Amino acid sequence: MSLSNPEFSRSTLLRPIEISHLAGHAKAGTAALALMATGVVFGDIGTSPLYAMKACFDPEHGIPISEASVMGVLSMIVWAFMLVVSLKYVFFIMKANNQGEGGILALMALALRTTESKSKKASLLLVIGVLGACLFYGDAVITPAISVLSAIEGTTVVSPIFGNFVIPITLGILVILFMIQKKGTATVGNLFGPVMLLWFAAIAVMGIVKIVEYPQILLALNPMYALRFIVNDLKIAFLVTGSVFLVLTGAEALYADMGHFGLKPIRYAWFFLVLPSLTLNYFGQGAMLLTNPSSITNPFFLMVPSNYTVALVILSTAATVIASQACISGAYSMTSQAMLLGLVPRMNVVHTSENEVGQIYVPFINWALCVIVIFVVLGFQKSDNLAAAYGIAVSMTMLMTSILAFVVMRHTWKWSPMRAMGVTALFVTIDTCFLISNSVKIAEGGWFPLLMGSFIFLLLSTWYQGRTLLRDRAVSKGLPIREFLPVLMANPPHRVEGNSIFLTAHIDYVPPAFLHNLKHNKVLHERVIFLKISVWDVPRVKREEKLSFENLGDHFYLVRAIFGFKEIPDVNEILSMLAEDHGIVCEMMETSFFMAKDSLVAREIPQMAMWREQIFIWMMQNAGRASDFFRIDSERLIELGAKVEL
Repeated sequence: MSLSNPEFSRSTLLRPIEISHLAGHAKAGTAALALMATGVVFGDIGTSPLYAMKACFDPEHGIPISEASVMGVLSMIVWAFMLVVSLKYVFFIMKANNQGEGGILALMALALRTTESKSKKASLLLVIGVLGACLFYGDAVITPAISVLSAIEGTTVVSPIFGNFVIPITLGILVILFMIQKKGTATVGNLFGPVMLLWFAAIAVMGIVKIVEYPQILLALNPMYALRFIVNDLKIAFLVTGSVFLVLTGAEALYADMGHFGLKPIRYAWFFLVLPSLTLNYFGQGAMLLTNPSSITNPFFLMVPSNYTVALVILSTAATVIASQACISGAYSMTSQAMLLGLVPRMNVVHTSENEVGQIYVPFINWALCVIVIFVVLGFQKSDNLAAAYGIAVSMTMLMTSILAFVVMRHTWKWSPMRAMGVTALFVTIDTCFLISNSVKIAEGGWFPLLMGSFIFLLLSTWYQGRTLLRDRAVSKGLPIREFLPVLMANPPHRVEGNSIFLTAHIDYVPPAFLHNLKHNKVLHERVIFLKISVWDVPRVKREEKLSFENLGDHFYLVRAIFGFKEIPDVNEILSMLAEDHGIVCEMMETSFFMAKDSLVAREIPQMAMWREQIFIWMMQNAGRASDFFRIDSERLIELGAKVEL
């Protein structure tokens, strides 16, 4: 992959569930934003107590439940929070934002600005960022499966008879969750914050009750317990590290979702609510294990008396649904932005809110995720089994984030080499340890997110390369627009009333649809507009910078409309700006839109293998209609094309 694609000359993506843009919350207090962030940002990391501690003391690790091991694991957990979440993300990585927006590909975009667009370094940075985004889809599948499954498994604490119903109930909840996606998340989204606030309060109280019974467990706050545990048995500590990483899943969301709430509210929510609540609960589970080792069968639900278990299962299910919703909506958001950036074919995008552009529903992604999640639940059966598949993709993404951060530190923040290398070395060392520890789980289930991420990367890179080849071919055979029009108008064809708008991928070349129209219809409208729609790597483009206009003479106009990656390209908005800024009024009933629609034929070329050409052609044939993507009235659209060899 290279940056030669002019349509992808500036690029970034996000992984958020969008409640609203930060500017829309300007009048909301920090406390209100922190509450909303609690519901959106911390759902994934907040539900990890359901399964993380149990996974750490998996019998397969051979870890005895002793004071040294429990205190060591707890010390590793709390210092993982401090070093990875608090230090790395909250204090360093979140400073690298794109007009307030975060995420690994926002970081990639910042890094790319420091390199030559066609250099090998730029290509490498692009691959790192896009691969990190691809791995997220594995997270978007595993999070709903492991979260809801682990919550419903709590019913077995009430009675073993419920064990036969765990899978059916889990599947029922997940299917309902995917079915209601088309209704939008605005209504239920308002409940996210209060429900998660109740969740964190509940798990904190649960932890305090158990800590009171064994207060010396708090000594594990001392990092020496973690160091002793690691030194005493390096092999066991290595295996446990992969399970300890489960407490960090969801940490990337702090960075990715910062654009919706701001840095300060996320920091407040983390330090004053989420971090203390999680720490108290994990320490409470540890205290209970030391007083009652048999509780390892399900330490989270065994923290409460049996008459409270059902209520806790209900609350846990609500919390895991929220965590799942965040990942599902994040998949929609990432896919939408990838479409705008030319990384994936156009798909049908349904906007579920008239007020918030980020609240969208992508039917294809929704049902693809639904099918895969169902197979994952049926295939892995237990949350314990899924835990093995959970960490490796996230740990790889975190390592990629650290690498991209180094480039930003050096070239954007202008840090000295020693300072940037020192900070990055710390983060890379931690990320590498987690990645290596998780790599032993590949055979146990870690292969799944890697396989899924690799497959998606193959599709994205194939689409990107195929589009680049088509674009290069069009440019090589293209007619420069400023040279062609004077020749055409020297002996002009007949002109008819109305306006014609030709959408083009190349601002400097005659659109193929324009040539096809001349060839077949042999007429021109009295006003001809060549329109190029571009997407830049900023979230939103200022109104005054959105439209570029050039009068080519003889009522020919060249227009370039620029949108941010969080905006929806809309030709109606473009026509409105054209009328306001340049007095070019195009009544819809007097305007026709022309687009090229080429039929591709595969042929052997050195740039792409034949089997990848076939994949690209299949993706092109199944892409959504451009008229729907750009919100063009289908009754005003004329598609003209020809057979094109790839």
